[in-house]
Amino acid sequence: MKAIETTGQINQEGAILLDQPLVVRGKKVKIIILMEEDEKEEKEWLSTMSTNPAFDFLKDEQEDIYSITDGKPLND
Repeated sequence: MKAIETTGQINQEGAILLDQPLVVRGKKVKIIILMEEDEKEEKEWLSTMSTNPAFDFLKDEQEDIYSITDGKPLND
């Protein structure tokens, strides 16, 4: 599968408007949309997760089974 990177915007109707036209014509495409994360939303999500009682078990000392010296470094 070949990839082409370009930029654009999503308008109020939900249509994608590209900043530059593509040279490719008459092809079916698969689209993956990557957007800048909203810092406020990310902070709200982290705050919600850190106070969610479903994760209280992670505060238990018995859950601290790994240390920085465990494992092996990844090699490329």
